[in-house]
Amino acid sequence: MGNAPTGGYYFAPPSHWPLVGSAALLVMAFGGVMWMNSIGGGGWIFLAGLAILFYMLFGWFGTVIRESEGGLYNKQVDLSFRWSMSWFIFSEVMFFAAFFGALFYARVYSVPWLADIDNKLLWPEYKGAWPSAGPYLPPQFTAMGAWGIPALNTFLLLSSGVTVTWAHWALKVGNRSQLILGLAATVALGFTFLGFQIYEYVHAYSDLNLKLTSGVFGSTFYMLTGFHGFHVTLGAVMLTVILFRCMKGHFTADHHFGFEAVAWYWHFVDVVWLLLFVFVYWV
Repeated sequence: MGNAPTGGYYFAPPSHWPLVGSAALLVMAFGGVMWMNSIGGGGWIFLAGLAILFYMLFGWFGTVIRESEGGLYNKQVDLSFRWSMSWFIFSEVMFFAAFFGALFYARVYSVPWLADIDNKLLWPEYKGAWPSAGPYLPPQFTAMGAWGIPALNTFLLLSSGVTVTWAHWALKVGNRSQLILGLAATVALGFTFLGFQIYEYVHAYSDLNLKLTSGVFGSTFYMLTGFHGFHVTLGAVMLTVILFRCMKGHFTADHHFGFEAVAWYWHFVDVVWLLLFVFVYWV
């Protein structure tokens, strides 16, 4: 590992991990194409690429952790990390803004327009109400109600925001036991949320006939909630890693950006869910 001069910026030495990650993605791509085209062994090749990818993640993140714990990151590096994470979260904001924009356009413009009097000759039976499968598909599904599992999941995520803030406070005051307890509670709440979301999807498919093929409502519902669930999964995994690091004695009150980055991400996930609860489930 390289050394940072006093007051200078640390530059990492050349690393083989980007090559390993690129090889993993190439193997996954070949395996995925073979798998989708029913070519023998495609699934195993895809899994092999996935295994290489996980190996790369463990190795590369381990290198970064060792550099951080070795005192190679000064305040200038820390500031650059904060800017990088801020821009990353901004990119995620714009990512979800695109899907919320699609939902808004469908509800406010497309669906009413398709029910306009000028279109009655094409779709005389179409009412233009939301939720809608579209003019070609009768709405043979039931929308997920807001005050069942979605409301429970809202409570779980809001509670997890409180527990991760509690853990952050404990870290800043040097209370290691409360730090670990708060993080463990956050991880448990996050994975419980995912468990209920899986149950919700099974219920929607089997009992409500709400599927990806259910027109514009089904596609927007699963794209928004599915991508959010993916982000919750990533956040819960990252929080788990941070929990194990805290149990090993990593981070101090003055040096804990790794913790803060994941906490920022988790609060972002909380805010997105609140918007989903209001605009997808409730309104």
